[in-house]
Amino acid sequence: MKRPSLHPVLTVFSALLMGLLLPLSAAAQFDARRPDDIVQVQVLEGWRRADGSHVAGLLIRLAPGWKTYWRAPGEGGIPPHLQLRDRRGLLGVEMHWPVPEVFNANGLRSVGYRSDVVLPLELTLADGQGDLQLAGRLDLGVCQDICMPVSVTLRATLPAGGRPDPRIVAALADRPLTAAEAGAGRITCVLTPISDGLQVEVAMLLPQQGRDEAVVIELPDPSIWISEADTRRSGGILYATADIVPADAGPFALDRSSLRMTVLAEGRAVEMIGCQGR
Repeated sequence: MKRPSLHPVLTVFSALLMGLLLPLSAAAQFDARRPDDIVQVQVLEGWRRADGSHVAGLLIRLAPGWKTYWRAPGEGGIPPHLQLRDRRGLLGVEMHWPVPEVFNANGLRSVGYRSDVVLPLELTLADGQGDLQLAGRLDLGVCQDICMPVSVTLRATLPAGGRPDPRIVAALADRPLTAAEAGAGRITCVLTPISDGLQVEVAMLLPQQGRDEAVVIELPDPSIWISEADTRRSGGILYATADIVPADAGPFALDRSSLRMTVLAEGRAVEMIGCQGR
């Protein structure tokens, strides 16, 4: 198992500091570009559902050759983070993630998007009758030969009416398959204590999704670091092994039902929740 060379939080900065190794001409070319030249974010106002919830979206436009990242981007990426300044009238926000791509560069694996992408937002409102004023900030990372963090101010009025936006509808449809849709069978896992946490080996009874299958393992708590998973396939079973290290780098109790495994291959994805002991 590949062990981290840096504290989990610092792995984000390793991607940013890779730019220091570039030739001076590349660095100078980068300095001449403003963030607006590289990435632009537009709020798609969306529509109000009959149940009073609202569907909106964030359209992220990237300059040619640049990429941005998925919710679990790997050690070589920076995940998007949405912050809303005023949550009055807003009970909850769920961001949906279209199927991402796996990148390998400079010995690091990252997961994200290499072209424009829409991130749908599902908003639960306290009162679904009137317009909603949305204000906040999206923090995200973008990379080409070098990486940079970008913060974009968001402001929009989400109307009480509206019609389904085909861009948001398409992004919602571009989702991972569920375990049932992918024909997955039993999912089991073995937990082994290690010096700073746990190691998990997951065995997924799952038809092969394509060449170079990659597995991303996640937990609901973002403060818990999870290593890049080592994967191997034996017939109809896909195995993934990863280290799980909490913030205090010590033993902890893990709820197997909270583990999320996403299998990525050739533009397809399967998302499975929970595993049984074996």
